[in-house]
Amino acid sequence: MKRVDRIKELRQQVAAWRVAGDRIALVPTMGNLHAGHLELVKQAQQRADRVIVSIFVNPMQFGAGEDFGSYPRTLDQDAVQLDAIKTDLLFSPPVAEVYPHGQEEQTVVTVPGLSDIFCGASRPGHFTGVATVVCKLFNMVQADLALFGTKDFQQLLLIRRMAEDLCIPIKIIGIPTVRENDGLARSSRNGYLTAAERNIAPALYRVLCETSSAIAEGNSDYRALELEAKQALETAGFKPDYYSIRNADALTEPKNEEKNLVILAAAYLGRARLIDNLLVENG
Repeated sequence: MKRVDRIKELRQQVAAWRVAGDRIALVPTMGNLHAGHLELVKQAQQRADRVIVSIFVNPMQFGAGEDFGSYPRTLDQDAVQLDAIKTDLLFSPPVAEVYPHGQEEQTVVTVPGLSDIFCGASRPGHFTGVATVVCKLFNMVQADLALFGTKDFQQLLLIRRMAEDLCIPIKIIGIPTVRENDGLARSSRNGYLTAAERNIAPALYRVLCETSSAIAEGNSDYRALELEAKQALETAGFKPDYYSIRNADALTEPKNEEKNLVILAAAYLGRARLIDNLLVENG
């Protein structure tokens, strides 16, 4: 596996692969890799000749008081994992390479609407940071396709909208969430959980499944289902941030006749803010 940390080196390698006619996939990450990230790489390998993984803890998507300083940085261990599954290239730029003029002078990308709800409402400016850095990575790599996990469902829709609106010629592929045996979605922030909290954490997925079953059985009183789910999470020990049933294509309020729905949830458990979602077919 080749490791580079400068855009110039990255583009030289990509240019050589282009000359050879290779199809290139990008898997953007913030590192501290787990089985979910590695599954994205494996899925990318099935769809492309060359796979580039980026590791960059993006300061622009962290707000004041959030965990940018303590976010786990495990670059060397991550590189070992990526090399073991035959990743072609690891791109791990320093902050100054990504934001050479500083964040205050950085041109930003904002996706209206999708940036302002759910995680965007709880973390103001977060999705502007996400959209900006992903747009920059797309332009740095100029890959044919990019893969993202569906655990960050709102982020996936936002990135798709950004690429469409800015006419970026890249295919965005969502890969299903990788879960622990007890249902907990794999996440780098799961490491913040204490042993006691880790035993509670799978309840988030169980509540999502209960709501999904109720909808599948014909219950369309979505507001009542949301309230019931929040109460169940509070009883389990969570502090719910949001729990919402939405149209899966645009995250708009669903109509009773809509078939494709998504249940979105975020809740605090100790230091950890856990997010998850579940797609459900109405009826």
